[in-house]
Amino acid sequence: MDSGLTSGQVVEFTGITPRQLQWWDERGIVVPRRQGHRRLYSPEDLAEIAVICELRRRGFSLQRVRRVMRFLQREFGKRLYHAARANARIHLLTDGTSIFIKDSPNSIIDVLKNARQPLLAVCLSDTIQRVEAKIRISNKLEAPVKSTKGKTAAARAGQPRNRALPHASGQ
Repeated sequence: MDSGLTSGQVVEFTGITPRQLQWWDERGIVVPRRQGHRRLYSPEDLAEIAVICELRRRGFSLQRVRRVMRFLQREFGKRLYHAARANARIHLLTDGTSIFIKDSPNSIIDVLKNARQPLLAVCLSDTIQRVEAKIRISNKLEAPVKSTKGKTAAARAGQPRNRALPHASGQ
């Protein structure tokens, strides 16, 4: 991932449409680096896109998403990706007006106890971890396959050869 993720990969990992991704770049919501005409996204960009997608799925307007992202930047003093990696659990809670960032179960319970209206909670760390898992799976699927010419299927899989098992009857 040193070279960056392409727009196609970001679309695959997050479910965002290519046009949304382009529009967010044009509006400065998530700005990737460029290599010629290609947009290349860093892990930090991908984490922010995943969180934005999650907030949008939960009904947040893009204006509210911008507000949340600015708040997160001010709160952590660094990009969301690095803050989420440093803390095991970061939860965003909002009642539509106020935004709370909590990183311990007790502080989440305190906010919920004192809430005067329903709150929406999003675990930012989980959102980032889901996207990272998709990347790991994708990287494994794309890993080069070693030549297995002349080997049996069992030997290629690193397993001892099994003899044919008798076919079990349907009883």
